[in-house]
Order: sequence, then C-alpha cells, then structure tokens
Amino acid sequence: MKKIIAAALVLFLAVPFVFAQPVKVDNRLPHYKKKGNISGNANSIGSDTMNNLMTLWLEGFKKYYPLVNIQIEGKGSSTAPPALIEGTAQFGPMSRKMKNKEIDLFEKKYGFKPTRIKTSLDALAVFVNKDNPIDCMTLAQLDAVFSSTRKRRHAPVKKWGDLGLKGEWANKQISVYGRNSASGTYGYFKHHVMKKGDYKSSVKEQPGSASVVQGISSDKYGIGYSGIGYKTSGVKILKLSKKKGKPCVDGSYENVVSDKYPLSRYLYLNIVKYPNKPLEPLVKEFLKYVLSYEGQEVVVKAGYLPLPYKVVKKELKKLN
Repeated sequence: MKKIIAAALVLFLAVPFVFAQPVKVDNRLPHYKKKGNISGNANSIGSDTMNNLMTLWLEGFKKYYPLVNIQIEGKGSSTAPPALIEGTAQFGPMSRKMKNKEIDLFEKKYGFKPTRIKTSLDALAVFVNKDNPIDCMTLAQLDAVFSSTRKRRHAPVKKWGDLGLKGEWANKQISVYGRNSASGTYGYFKHHVMKKGDYKSSVKEQPGSASVVQGISSDKYGIGYSGIGYKTSGVKILKLSKKKGKPCVDGSYENVVSDKYPLSRYLYLNIVKYPNKPLEPLVKEFLKYVLSYEGQEVVVKAGYLPLPYKVVKKELKKLN
C-alpha cells in the first residue's frame, strides 16, 4: 500500500519519541468552518485502537458544537459492522477493512454497501519491555513467537535465547501478549505477520491496546503488539525486517512513506450512507472535521500519521 504522506508522527501521552525530520500536517487541507448550530446524540462502536482518536476528535468537534454528544465504545473492530447493521451506532471505527461476510450482511440489511472513510494512518508496533536488549526482529521470528503454525517456516521460538539474546536472557521464557479476536489489530497481525496461521494458546489476550502495553511494561520478558500511538515510557518499539538479511526499519514517517516499514495500515470510520440522500448533519460535519486540517492535527496529537492531501480530497467526495 503506497502512502505519499505529508505528516509528522508525534507520540501520544507526551512520550518523547520525535523523529529526526518531523513533517507537519499538509497546509493544503481545508480548515474546518462551523456550519449552523448542530446538536444531538450519536454512538461510535468499534475499534479499541481508535479510542484515543475518537475521544480527541469529539473534544475538538464539541468546541464548535457544544450540544453534540457522541458516546464512544471501543471493544474491537468486529463490533462495528453489527452495530451499524442494527442501527445502534452512526460511526463504526475499524483498524482493518470489513471482511466480505460483514459487507454481505450489511448489504442484506440496507441494499447497499457501507461507506468506508479513511481517517489516518497507523504503524502497527511490536513492543518489548524497556530493559530488553533486543533491537530488531524479522517477520518470520515474530511468526514463530506468536504462532503455533509457523507458516513463515522459522524454527520454534520459546526463549529469548532462541532470538540470539545472551546472559540472563538466554533461558528466560518469552511472555507473549496480544489482542482478543474481536480486535482488528488481532486480525491484521494474524494476516500480515502470521499468514493467517493460528495464535499460540499461550498468548495472553488483552481487551485493549493499552492493556497490552501495560502488561509488557510490568513484565520484563514480555512482547506484544498494538498501535504505535500507545507507546509509554515502560516499553520500547522494535525495528522490523521483512526477512533475514533485509534492513531493520522503524515505523517512522520516512519509512511509512517509502513503504519500507512492513506493518502500516489505514484507520477507518464506516457509516451508513443512503444513495442519493444527504447525510445527517451531525454525521457529515463530524467527518468533515476529521478530514480537516484541525482534525488531522488531532491525528498527530494521538500519535498517528495524518492523511495526505490527495487522499483527503478523495474521502471528502464520499460525503456528498
């Protein structure tokens, strides 16, 4: 997935993790302009990865429309399609694309497909405890750590010594943290790292991204994955290599732009948009805010990558 991004990556929670050449949000993006006096309630049900984003977007949006209230529930991307189908949510944040069977169920209910809006970019990060000396892993090594099927054909990995660590680390069992099956991040990692293989039964499944990072912070021998915006001072992010002998790269702006970092993805908001009917004002204006200069500044604040100008132009057309 090629990404030509004019953006910067500044991590969430004021973690001092600034890249060498940060780039600001593209100033060609439209600035948000208030439209009337919108009020009302809405629900957002879906991705846990996007909880911080949705919360910060809502805070910014309420500065224009203080009478708007959006309830945010993030238990995993797989909870978004049913909520949209059942009409219990107006926004369905997802850290992956809908599966064909989810789209089919949606189309069976409404007679048309869901509208998927790209909101931002994420570099999916692999975390270890801050005291861990390891710096880089290949996708095959990750597959051997997390998967019982090892479709990338790496030798079994159970201890940190199996990954080349020496001394006190050599005989220490690797403590593996992951997300639960409702998570889009779980599915993305399974597809892109494990080639749709099976997770080990020993993986400690967590209900949210923050729980993964918190677990690794307090577990010296832990490893896990989540959105890069969840980094804290208790963990460090590994560089990744597509295969043995290939360069180790981090999830920086430059490496996402050049497609060198292997675990990059869009984050989406899905909505119900009837053909030839205008969107509800609250839904349309919230999405216009997300895609505005101000909304993309929120993306940077939350630790993710803003959209490029060309993508924003294309996404805005979907709202008409």
